[in-house]
Amino acid sequence: MAASKQTILVVDDSPTIRRMIKVALGELEHVVFAEAGNGLQAIEQLTLAAITLIVLDLNMPDMHGLEVLAFVRRHPAHAALPVIVLTTRGDEASREAATKAGATLYLTKPFAPQVLAEHVRTLLDGGRAGAERETARVQP
Repeated sequence: MAASKQTILVVDDSPTIRRMIKVALGELEHVVFAEAGNGLQAIEQLTLAAITLIVLDLNMPDMHGLEVLAFVRRHPAHAALPVIVLTTRGDEASREAATKAGATLYLTKPFAPQVLAEHVRTLLDGGRAGAERETARVQP
């Protein structure tokens, strides 16, 4: 029996960053990607696909990443989704705001592809039940 595919939603207003994230996670088995260039598209993708994990930027047009995160946490169908915030904002206030809003993990850009892939692998393998919420600062 073939393993079912897990869908990672990559949300970033930069097509280049979305492509870099997909390349970094490309070697993970049984993974497909959905993409969104802004927060409104992210919410639309949540209604179109069975999303397993979200990689979310904070600074985007139309709807800030924290608003997307609040939407995800408010809706029972999505509330348990692991959400990795991946942003250029390395300040403590942004980290605290994202953690308080329900981010599973907080990483900063530039990011180490292998570190992102390992975190995603852990979250996909263990799910939120097996992974404690954590924050991490990734240095280049």
